[in-house]
Amino acid sequence: MSGQYTASQITVLEGLEPVRKRPGMYIGGTGIEGLHHLIWEILDNSIDEAMAGHANTVSIELLNDSSVSVEDNGRGIPVDIHPTTKVSALETVLTVLHAGGKFGGEGYKVSGGLHGVGSSVVNALSEHLTAQVYLNGKVYQQEYERGKPIYKVKETGEKTSKHGTKITFKADSEIFPKTTFSRKTVIDHIRQQAYLTKGVRIEITDSRTEALPDEDTLYPAKYIFHFEGGIAAYVAHLVRHKKTILSEPVYVSKTSGDSLVEVAFTYVDDYNEHVFSFANNIHTIEGGTHLTGFRSSITRVITDYAKKLAAKDSDVVFTGEDIREGLTAVISVKLPEPEFEGQTKTKLGTPTMRGQVESVVNQGLTQWMEEHPNEAKAIIEKISVSAKARLAARAARDAVIRKGALDGMTLPGKLADCSEKDAAKSEIYIVEGDSAGGSAKQGRDRRFQAILPLRGKILNVERARMDRMLASDEIKALIVAMGVGVGDDINMSKMRYHRIIIMTDADVDGAHIRTLLLTFFYRHYPEVISLGYLYIAQPPLYGVKFRNNIHYAHSEQERDDIIENLKKENKGTLPGLNVQRYKGLGEMNPQQLWDTTLNPENRVLLRVHVNDAEKADEIFSDLMGDEVAPRKRFITSKATFVKNIDIT
Repeated sequence: MSGQYTASQITVLEGLEPVRKRPGMYIGGTGIEGLHHLIWEILDNSIDEAMAGHANTVSIELLNDSSVSVEDNGRGIPVDIHPTTKVSALETVLTVLHAGGKFGGEGYKVSGGLHGVGSSVVNALSEHLTAQVYLNGKVYQQEYERGKPIYKVKETGEKTSKHGTKITFKADSEIFPKTTFSRKTVIDHIRQQAYLTKGVRIEITDSRTEALPDEDTLYPAKYIFHFEGGIAAYVAHLVRHKKTILSEPVYVSKTSGDSLVEVAFTYVDDYNEHVFSFANNIHTIEGGTHLTGFRSSITRVITDYAKKLAAKDSDVVFTGEDIREGLTAVISVKLPEPEFEGQTKTKLGTPTMRGQVESVVNQGLTQWMEEHPNEAKAIIEKISVSAKARLAARAARDAVIRKGALDGMTLPGKLADCSEKDAAKSEIYIVEGDSAGGSAKQGRDRRFQAILPLRGKILNVERARMDRMLASDEIKALIVAMGVGVGDDINMSKMRYHRIIIMTDADVDGAHIRTLLLTFFYRHYPEVISLGYLYIAQPPLYGVKFRNNIHYAHSEQERDDIIENLKKENKGTLPGLNVQRYKGLGEMNPQQLWDTTLNPENRVLLRVHVNDAEKADEIFSDLMGDEVAPRKRFITSKATFVKNIDIT
């Protein structure tokens, strides 16, 4: 045993040291998402000024030296001496955690930068930061290096008619492996913020002159967002490529005390729910009390209206599932001192917001339906069709459950299961075709690897209700193999495999099957993705055989590198060299399949994850929906990314 445990062994981190020591606690990580989170934190402060009615313009510029500037025309951060810290309020905000105008008082009644750590965290994680404040005709400035002030706040001597704050920072390369910001990511996020802050003008300028990723070049270097329609315009944007049954989105809003509730929604001609909830402009990915209130209220109001229309028929019963089919909605609440679950702010926990949202939607939607009887009737008719389909789908689902693995009954005959019973140690390969399935069954490690071969292309679930989906033998086999149920009865604790691996051929058909499977999981089992259970296998494209050895390559470049290395090792003479292009998994024998794609020591797997639910939803709708035009636009816009096309 070691010596005594004393006070000297306790480490105390002062100032901004905790942020640099554990950045992931404050911005979620030091990857590309965490890097962009720095911009969002500074932007939140400017948006807070706009929500408080003190600013109407925000400008963001991506600069050549990898730095970013964010400027607003708000009140400007105070520069007078803070009574507690004895330094300027500007320096206090930028160097003290949990310091700001958002902890009570009259600074901000509503804010997105809720924990008061945003500016100081960005400062701590920046190689260099410059703060400029335009106040009372003067310009005040202070600079920092890795969170420490270089000098006290000073007047620059410049006269100005502007008012507001400008923060320019350069992310610290000691903290972030990559410090290049994505134009596309910034623009997509800013668009969302502009929709959520009605009337604010947000300008984005990319002044960088160096070469940018291909995807960024699809976006102009200068963008201006200004939406007077707010979240109603946001909903219209979300459904712009879909068939809607309403002429324009329903919009209801009301101020209740110090809180504002806004709801906008419409119905589209598909079978999925698309609801995005926000609290103080923060995307609450996991929902919360405001989303619960919305769902409860819309179910009650629409059901009551349907009963009123039915008159003598008092048996009208709609479930929440019926009413949410085809629903696209945005819920935005703005409230003082919201309660979030965790620093990541992904779920709103403020209890009173459920009742407030219910009240606003009850009153506003009831009035809208009375004033728009024809469109209200169209909603009821769509939901009635959904209800009838639900009954058919439930019968089909119950049939699957009765025959399924949920109660330990027979697994699909085509499934070659593993012997391991611990789901955390088990994996299942979903394999394209019987031929590849046969090789995989022979080449696998039976202890922990299960193989489920699929015959042909599965049903496109984007265009099918659950009853039709469950009539598909291939989908039914997959559902039963997973063991978690389907629809409202899903229980992820019963998942039989914690690695679900899609393994298809490296050709157009294989890519199509992979997309169909991804659509299936995204629409019906999103938890499989969020829990990190879904993977895509990366079988090699080439086998380079020389003498008695075979080398595998996953790309043309890797193939060329292998050949070049072999030339160097053999002084340029290579008799007997053979390069094989694998057109399908079935071309590999069981041993080759094990060596390249099944063996955990050698294989390459891509984990599927969704960072942006709105963008993912749009892509799946465009690619797999009924409308041809959005699909054509998507393919055309991505065509420049295809470097090599194999047509042999």
